Amino acid sequence: MDNSSIDLETIGWDSYFEDNFTEFKEEGFIPGRITEVQRKSFMVITELGEIESRVSGKFRFNSQDKSNFPVVGDWVAIKTEINNKGTIQEVLPRKSKFSRKIAGKLTEEQVLLANVDVVLIVSGLDHDFNIQRIERYLTLVSKSGARPVIVLNKSDICEDIDQKLEEVKKIASNVPIHNLSAELNEGLDSIEQYLEKGKTIALLGSSGVGKSTIINKLLGTNRQKVSSVRKSDSHGRHTTTFREMIMLPNGGMIIDNPGMRELQLWSDGEDVSDVFSDIELLSDKCRFSDCTHISEPGCAVKDAIEKGELEARRYEHYLKLKKEIEYLNIKKNEMGRVTEKARGRGMSKKIKLIRKMRSDKY
Repeated sequence: MDNSSIDLETIGWDSYFEDNFTEFKEEGFIPGRITEVQRKSFMVITELGEIESRVSGKFRFNSQDKSNFPVVGDWVAIKTEINNKGTIQEVLPRKSKFSRKIAGKLTEEQVLLANVDVVLIVSGLDHDFNIQRIERYLTLVSKSGARPVIVLNKSDICEDIDQKLEEVKKIASNVPIHNLSAELNEGLDSIEQYLEKGKTIALLGSSGVGKSTIINKLLGTNRQKVSSVRKSDSHGRHTTTFREMIMLPNGGMIIDNPGMRELQLWSDGEDVSDVFSDIELLSDKCRFSDCTHISEPGCAVKDAIEKGELEARRYEHYLKLKKEIEYLNIKKNEMGRVTEKARGRGMSKKIKLIRKMRSDKY
């Protein structure tokens, strides 16, 4: 992106961020939006153009955990330096954020994207099609603050589109669903309605579903690298290796996101209730309020499964996600206690050091 001046409203600036920026404006800082994160450096769009930035030492010291650090889509307060460099002083409050549990054994939140208006959940209509993966993505997006939209790509090689559409409609009756073929440039006009000036959309989906191809077609140029997929199982290589926010020709921004190898939930449980509201409603009709839906009489959930009104697969996945979130919350609480103890020990050391310095002085 060049360093010519830019209208911040084109990339999402509004009264919400303006109000939260007042104190920083008084200190002489300027606002900017993170477009790319590369290790310790951040590319930031500002009214002055694109500025390569790093977080300030004060910001790093004051940050309680990694979830507070800037991510693609964040609005930040920048102190400009010489040679077109900048220092990030603060991250402005987020309108929305998309998080998952960090990969590995640690129980920490990893914020992937921020201030996204619409999330396009992209699934391939080939061997990659997986209804449970779509349910998982919907659960992740549910409380993000962004609007979910399901995009079914590769319709040109799918022989049972109607059947797959019905499967998706059953799990997402209130979510817009679009089927298209990005490769053949068919059906892309159906998602252009979300590409408004000042709005930000993000594409989420596993590797090989065609996210980069969709972006290239919307941009009208082969900007994003595209790799082929294996015909045997439709798995693709991770063409996109980092998150990047790109300006669209008609205004607005689009974020390309790497295919995620590990999609672990970061949730408080309400997300599952939103995505599986049909099961939650059935549970309310059970004879017993603490019904486990296993052997109790008068169980509305069991009855719905027996009548074919609820898929056993969907119910089993609902239980699996609930258990996963319950375990996550237990680990979060444990991590919270450990962190508080560590902070307590840190404060004790600081107090002892201050006392020693005072005694040495006098």
